[in-house]
Amino acid sequence: MKNSPRPLFLRPPNFTFGTMHWARSCTPGICQIQICLLDCAAPVKVEMPALSPTMEEGNIVKWLKKEGDAVAAGDALCEIETDKAVVTLESSDDGVLAKILMEEGSRAVRLGTLIALMVEEGEDWKTVEIPPPINFVSVCLSVPVSVCPVLSSPPRLRLSPAARHILDTHGLDPQLATPTGHRGIITKEDALNLLKKFPDSKTTPVTAAPVAAAPSPVSTPAAAPLPPGSRPMYPPQSIPGKPGAPGTFTEVPASNVRRVIAQRLTQSKTTIPHAYATIDCDLGAVMQLRKEMAKAEIKVSVNDFIIKAAAATLRELPEVNVTWSGEGPQALDSISISIAVATPKGLITPIITNAADKGVQEISANAKALAQKARNGKLLPHEYQGGSFSISNLGMFGISEFSAVINPPQACILAVGTSRAVLHLTEETGALSTQQLMTVTLSSDGRLVDDELASRFLDKFRANLERPQRMTLN
Repeated sequence: MKNSPRPLFLRPPNFTFGTMHWARSCTPGICQIQICLLDCAAPVKVEMPALSPTMEEGNIVKWLKKEGDAVAAGDALCEIETDKAVVTLESSDDGVLAKILMEEGSRAVRLGTLIALMVEEGEDWKTVEIPPPINFVSVCLSVPVSVCPVLSSPPRLRLSPAARHILDTHGLDPQLATPTGHRGIITKEDALNLLKKFPDSKTTPVTAAPVAAAPSPVSTPAAAPLPPGSRPMYPPQSIPGKPGAPGTFTEVPASNVRRVIAQRLTQSKTTIPHAYATIDCDLGAVMQLRKEMAKAEIKVSVNDFIIKAAAATLRELPEVNVTWSGEGPQALDSISISIAVATPKGLITPIITNAADKGVQEISANAKALAQKARNGKLLPHEYQGGSFSISNLGMFGISEFSAVINPPQACILAVGTSRAVLHLTEETGALSTQQLMTVTLSSDGRLVDDELASRFLDKFRANLERPQRMTLN
């Protein structure tokens, strides 16, 4: 009787699992597997979206729809805390919210994670099934058994007793020996041949991959006492501090905003060559103009004039209105000023777009509205993404002068201190007068703005601020 070919595997019957059909057939050298998806109505997936360029994960703050609710395209589904603000996620499809997979309060949900399922209207939303994490596709694989990888452990060195003694005595690494014995055994002759290559190995051991010795937990012995009145020739050995013992501190969970702030500040200070320049500005003309505007019941702040002066200066010096990309400088078409606003979760920089085309009164209204939305966590992505120049003002906190960290990929940030009264001797009359001086410090990216350009920018900025009539006041 002629022996028929025997398959390498038992042939299981074809079967269907959920929406997947599995079929396998094997021959003496080939095993074929077919996986096909059946046609069926799949639920609509709602995944964690990227709501800002730097967002990597988000928190589910609140669901605005519950399971079983009808949803139309454009309806608000839930509120998501990004690395910048709390943003409302809107539905892009019509249907019924069938299953909420990430409940309110879920934190650190990665982008692309499935957070909910929707079904079309008329379908039974209660029987929706959660899809598998991996999306299968129709494939047909022919895998030759002969090329299937076989996992094996790395070969273990085998030494004869005499070879081991020689290598250990002279501090030689067995990996350097060439085994000639049966089944790869390192013989005595192999060890002697290796010793001939490294005759001084006993005093200077040779190893293929030296490993740094771990620090000894035993404290170093105390040095011998010095004679009275003498000084040590080297500083004493420092002892690193120990982490706090359990119960002596409280773990504070970092918000998404705080983690992104830490990441961007570290990126800025380690990858951007910061240069600094400082100048004093006389606020006398601005103070006088504010009083005149207040009589007309127009209330604006000094910071509004600073924003306008910075925007006007960027229009005069467009070479400062640039950002850095991987390929080099990029000139910007619009002038948008980012203003630093302190919130309970950290600093955020909403943007006053086209600031050079706006008057001080319009800038003031925009700044107040954006600051309030930032503190409430209601900024929309387009209200804090982008910007060409940043301003950080700590004058209201009594800070006289400071240096700010550049907000990448922008080229500059202007740090504004408080105003102070200074006595000034008038050259024409020789009389003493009081000046309101304010110190500003420009932090600039040395790759984009050199010292000469930074000096010209500050000089024009001071001229605009000290003569506000030069700026267009709509």
